[in-house]
Amino acid sequence: MLNYKNILIAVDGSHEAEWAFQKAVDIAKRNDARLIVTNVIDTRSYASVEAYDRTISERAKTFAEKLLEGYVQHATEQGISDVVKVVEYGSPKAVIPKKIVKDTQADLVVVGSTGLNAVERFIIGSVSEAIVRHSPCDVLVVRTETLPADFKPVVATDELVKGEQ
Repeated sequence: MLNYKNILIAVDGSHEAEWAFQKAVDIAKRNDARLIVTNVIDTRSYASVEAYDRTISERAKTFAEKLLEGYVQHATEQGISDVVKVVEYGSPKAVIPKKIVKDTQADLVVVGSTGLNAVERFIIGSVSEAIVRHSPCDVLVVRTETLPADFKPVVATDELVKGEQ
């Protein structure tokens, strides 16, 4: 039987990422695996704004760090002893399958089927699609359309955003 040892979960603060994270935690527990929680700060989405606001890069990093810290804390509380957080910059479509998977030796990537950026998905395709196409390891795309009634978010992203202001 194949056991996964290094499970990478890509999160962006969306509800789909929350549900994918829950499934990644369950898989990591069943496989006694290391869980790598990552967020890629898409530099393309704020490059033009940075000309007017030099702090946007630092605020994006702070947001990502707080976001991941909440996920790490939850995974630890769920009994996963080896949890790692990774923050990277660039295009998530390239960075996740080509850099983070390699750097962390991930043998499974878990990702939500959709995320926060619906416009980009419509125009040039989804991040999850790119990860499936380019990842050298197994990929689980979580397609859950609705969250269960008893679902409680791991990280309240609206609270993170309020803390930024």
